[in-house]
Amino acid sequence: MNSPQTLFDTHLPPLADRVRPQTIEEFCGQGHLVDKGKILHRLIGQSASISMIFWGPPGTGKTTLARMIAKSSDAKIKEMSAVSSGVKDLRDVIAFAKNNRDMGQKTILFIDEIHRFSKSQQDALLHAVEDGTITLMGATTENPSFEVISPLLSRCRVLTLKPLQKNHLKKILEKAFAQDVILSKSSITIKNLEKDLLIQSSGGDARKMLNTLEVAGHLMGGKGQITKEILDEAIQSKTLIYDKQGEYHYDTISAFIKSVRGSDPDAALYWLAVMLEGGEKPEFIARRLIILASEDIGNADPNGLTLATSGFQAVHMIGMPEASLILAQVTTYLASAPKSNASYKAIKAATQAVKESGTPSVPLHLRNAPTDLMKDMDYGKDYQYPHSYPDHFVDANYFPNGETQTYYHPSNQGREEWIQNRLKSLWKDRYSKK
Repeated sequence: MNSPQTLFDTHLPPLADRVRPQTIEEFCGQGHLVDKGKILHRLIGQSASISMIFWGPPGTGKTTLARMIAKSSDAKIKEMSAVSSGVKDLRDVIAFAKNNRDMGQKTILFIDEIHRFSKSQQDALLHAVEDGTITLMGATTENPSFEVISPLLSRCRVLTLKPLQKNHLKKILEKAFAQDVILSKSSITIKNLEKDLLIQSSGGDARKMLNTLEVAGHLMGGKGQITKEILDEAIQSKTLIYDKQGEYHYDTISAFIKSVRGSDPDAALYWLAVMLEGGEKPEFIARRLIILASEDIGNADPNGLTLATSGFQAVHMIGMPEASLILAQVTTYLASAPKSNASYKAIKAATQAVKESGTPSVPLHLRNAPTDLMKDMDYGKDYQYPHSYPDHFVDANYFPNGETQTYYHPSNQGREEWIQNRLKSLWKDRYSKK
């Protein structure tokens, strides 16, 4: 006689898969896509399918929605993981789809983690998608604009999924206890405080929440009340979504730089910690701080660039985990320093002027004359050596064509205020009106 199934029989599908919604009415979240009148509600209601890419965080319903569309359209569905599949696997699926098409049957190809497909693998899909041999459903956690080739992207509709909200996750959790045959028959219970902790720890990821619940139940032997201590053990540590190669990588460094630029050392330290805990290379962060020191601080505090450069050298020599101390010092200094982007704006303006007017001839008096022939051609003639004049300055024209421009407009921040006053005293015609 067979023993009754328990919550954690190894032959059972995971809890997250057992409670996966089968209809659009059962689906929780993504109202902007599935509510009545929205695109997926219409497609499923009309039994229609188009090539599309679902872009969103883990555990938000990408695979579930793709399966619902396939089921509603009465199409054959093939599922592949970009991690374990190659070009040969794609060709086999395309051959399968061509055979189906000849018999009047649609084929939907669902590719999980499509961002991990190489360019050649994505190229292999193009013709089959274009001529309708297959309808492509791709799922990705990364921005398709960066990870999917343009010709393929132009043939797909990109649908963006959002992290699930607390009310969605709570509903999914309640459904799991009520509808899963195994869980509903167990004696496992969980109070509201622990429910909230479980939901909070999931970070909007339903799969992670259900997996954590499953582990917690296993730790309890399939019976009893889930306590905070049990949940802490099941969670172990809050999984970071930081991906050194993915979009979150760029979003996080952007938040970090903007916090330093915004003179908020505390927020900057927070994003620095996110990156370091996620395994970001400290040299990458240090390089970005060097750029920021010049672009956003500049001459308002010239020591910023010196410290950032020294910090990079120290980080390279020391390595983690001690490099975090160096990065923290540089970050807090730069965030607290006076800010100016005058140098950045100046080079942008000068570059634009060169692009518009072309490259001019260098005036003769500014040219070097290392040979007698060049001297005879008036190279360097009438050049006025500033150190031969009072205050080591002479009012001369260093521009081509006798014209002058003002590109650098020092701010009144930090050291740059002194620079502003000095330039006003030297170049009165150019700076006195600024």
